[in-house]
Amino acid sequence: MIKNTWIAVLFFWGAMAHAQVVINELDTDTAGTDDKEFIELKSATANFALDAYVIVFYNGDPVSSTGLKSYVALDLDGFSTDANGIFVLGNQLVSPVPELITSNSTLQNGPDAVALYLGSASNFPYLTPATATNLVDALAYGTNATPPTELMTLLNIVYHTNENANALGTTQSIQRKLDGTYEVKTPTPGANNDGSGIVFNGVTISAPANLYNEGDGFDITFSTQTPVVGTLSFSFALANGTFDSADYSGSTNLSIPDGQTSVTTHITLIDDALDEGDELAKIKFGPLPTGYKRLNDNIEIRVIDNDWTTSAWGTPLNPTYGLVAPTISAGYYDSLEGKTGAVLQQAIQDVIANPAVVRAHTYGDVELMLKQADQNPLNSNEVWLMYVEQGRAKYRYQQTASSTGSWNREHIFPQSRGGFADGTSSTPDGIDIWAPTSAADINAGHSDGHHIRAEDGPENSSRGNRDYGLNDYNGPSGNQGSWHGDVARALFYMACRYNTLSVVNGNLPDSTPGQMGDLATLLVWNGTDPSDDFEMHHNNVIYNWQMNRNPFVDHPELADYIWGAQVGNPWFPTLGQREFEALQVRIYPNPAKDHFTIAGVNRGRIEIFDVSGMRLMQSEFTMDENVHVNLAAGVYFARIVSEGQSVTKKIIIE
Repeated sequence: MIKNTWIAVLFFWGAMAHAQVVINELDTDTAGTDDKEFIELKSATANFALDAYVIVFYNGDPVSSTGLKSYVALDLDGFSTDANGIFVLGNQLVSPVPELITSNSTLQNGPDAVALYLGSASNFPYLTPATATNLVDALAYGTNATPPTELMTLLNIVYHTNENANALGTTQSIQRKLDGTYEVKTPTPGANNDGSGIVFNGVTISAPANLYNEGDGFDITFSTQTPVVGTLSFSFALANGTFDSADYSGSTNLSIPDGQTSVTTHITLIDDALDEGDELAKIKFGPLPTGYKRLNDNIEIRVIDNDWTTSAWGTPLNPTYGLVAPTISAGYYDSLEGKTGAVLQQAIQDVIANPAVVRAHTYGDVELMLKQADQNPLNSNEVWLMYVEQGRAKYRYQQTASSTGSWNREHIFPQSRGGFADGTSSTPDGIDIWAPTSAADINAGHSDGHHIRAEDGPENSSRGNRDYGLNDYNGPSGNQGSWHGDVARALFYMACRYNTLSVVNGNLPDSTPGQMGDLATLLVWNGTDPSDDFEMHHNNVIYNWQMNRNPFVDHPELADYIWGAQVGNPWFPTLGQREFEALQVRIYPNPAKDHFTIAGVNRGRIEIFDVSGMRLMQSEFTMDENVHVNLAAGVYFARIVSEGQSVTKKIIIE
């Protein structure tokens, strides 16, 4: 829901007032980027085990398709309250640090609800209807003075209050009083709301910077709020993902002497020869003794790898062709042959939306897809940004509300116009977990990788929901249009993949549902910016995830047979890729010195590229004719084009 300063708080009545655990404090709207939101639980006894409890977040909008249903559920198994009976879950920047970390902006601003149940997260999958069954306690909040009545009814709760009662908005939280009523005041995460109880000594991690190159060294300092009583011994870790103990050296077991407040250790990042990609180290506390709490934790240190690699193909600005072979399964397009117009379009849909084959993934998975599919050919640690035509580090994926300097997921067919805004979960679950889908499943468009590209955050916002074309969106100033054909073929795909989508002539209002223009421009772009190796690589990667391809990348001419100059004519591929390769085109001798011969085709054109994708020479040839070269010793790629088809071979020059 949209963030707002009004909030309604509700508690389950009757027996709920005597519950062993209650929701003690709630802060759903914090200043800036909503990175300090939290929920605090309070148990009647100290160190109370929270096994078998689950926190569930509900959307309270009664008219939305996702309204009155769950959007996140978090198991509390393995956690317990502290010596004050307090347990906190929330964002990384909440201080003291929550025991359970949630993503920024997880909590919607209402009208919504947070509920505590006996049960597990498996009982509340995404979009589970709200229920009072096994409910222990609940807090619900609204965006104006009118409470979320329908959600309140479903949860059997009746009271509400206003988070902005003190007119201080995002600086306030709602806190439960001893009598079970609520008040609004300055947040007190990790402490009793009335200031009573044990006062812990907080420990803070600090480092001079958060970005280093392999081979650099830096200090980490750990400081307490007050001098320690007795020696404080503790450990910390840096390992995270692929970053492990082989990537750094330095002591991670430390002590602060009695009466002191800090200790410093030096860490050296090891410069190895491995291409591991830019990595993220996290400075993480080990267990702290009783009486101490983490004021921060999981401090991120970005380690830039200097061993990145390049691909054999070029970027869209310097495209190559034929170096990336399409990974098309045998017979994939056979059902299209001989069909025309609308019948051809339906045949395409039958293939790319086949419910027995095609898979839908989550919106969270799209980040993982794009880091593969849109990898910058010039640097394996970057993605290529479509509209601004440049690379950007993969680690700079947008994680907060601010998009400046970051990249994010650009929907070529805008979410709101497509009717699939927020249609899938934002939680990634990997390539092996998927849902069935069909042509009627418009929500799958939310995470369909064939029309989503990596893009500069501000430029994504600038494009908004506009159509494409010279009279509408045509990219940032100075761009060379290397993306024109890509967006055309993505929109052609969407118009075939989903029942409710289409491409039309002319430029439409930005709010027009289900349609995108300008078709005439898109058809021109499809021809002037042909499918290149970068786009074919994207197509191959998404195919591996979704089990469907973009036919207009494999066969760009299909667009003319459905919407363009070839309407009414039956479509036949001139010569299928499998058939061309079956001709057993070969180059000999290989390795070669100053010449080689091409066998298997009568005549054609050969283009030779180096491993960076740069074309070094081009020549016409006839079968068994010597092709002379003047190249340095090394590995190259030869693209052989004949009768409108191509194949790429690796050659070695001695």
